[in-house]
Amino acid sequence: MMDRRRIGSFDVAVVGLGCNNFGGRLDEQATARVVRAALDAGINLFDTADIYGKGLSEEYLGRALGSERDRVIVATKFGMAMDEQRRGARPEYIRLAVEDSLRRLGTDRIDLYQLHQPDPDVPIAETLGALNELVLAGKVREIGCSNFSAKEIRDAKFVASDRGTARFVSVQNQYSLLHREPEAEVLAECARVGAAFLPFFPLASGLLTGKYHRGEAAPEGSRLSGGPRSGQLTDESLERVEALRDFAQSRGHTLLELAFSWLLARPVVTSVIAGATKPEQVASNVAAADWRLSEADLVAIDAIAPAALSRDW
Repeated sequence: MMDRRRIGSFDVAVVGLGCNNFGGRLDEQATARVVRAALDAGINLFDTADIYGKGLSEEYLGRALGSERDRVIVATKFGMAMDEQRRGARPEYIRLAVEDSLRRLGTDRIDLYQLHQPDPDVPIAETLGALNELVLAGKVREIGCSNFSAKEIRDAKFVASDRGTARFVSVQNQYSLLHREPEAEVLAECARVGAAFLPFFPLASGLLTGKYHRGEAAPEGSRLSGGPRSGQLTDESLERVEALRDFAQSRGHTLLELAFSWLLARPVVTSVIAGATKPEQVASNVAAADWRLSEADLVAIDAIAPAALSRDW
């Protein structure tokens, strides 16, 4: 059985399923196959957002879970723009957004409801007050945030404690071997306030899957084969990826296993949220979490991909 760690009142598997491909790269049937593979592999945390697939991700996930709904933790997010009117963290919008997500998911409660990004136009006290109402009403069980700075995490914790509202039990920010910015302040702040950290883009948009190589074109149809993220395939990034691959292989592991296990070597990291477009990718992600890195391993990895050289991939 996969190891589990704590998010608020939940025990979650150390590998979760990111659902950002649902309703976009995956149709409903393909989504159902990936969700089934995740359930069979022991994944119990499914992370989506209202903007993924313009709402289709929530719809497809809800239908794919079906009768299995009660055995899993469903996490979704709100706050990024659905359109010009549906956006942000105003209390009146939160009340609408949660009803829309509940309807699309086909459920009567959201286990982890996350503010997708800070809203500088709305005091955090107002946002937390509205979210607290949803918790008291039983529509939401726990609340979290995403893309928050250490100061924003700290301020939210102070307000929640001062006003006696529900608090953010999780923080979901970008974090990987190639993007180590959270180590500067955010991870320590999460540990201080008792919030679980959920890394997104743990594979650096695919760079850490092992399918990209210097001197070779990106595989057709891959995330980095075109579009805005294709610029990540620089000689510098691929050189570092190859060094990390060599390190993993010298110890009998894959680059994918290194990417997952390195993140899980940090106790504050609760579950690695990784997407998948095929059932076999789900199985690979789950298996990748089994490597227990030693202190010597971590030191060697720091020499290859130091935090000082990480960037926004």
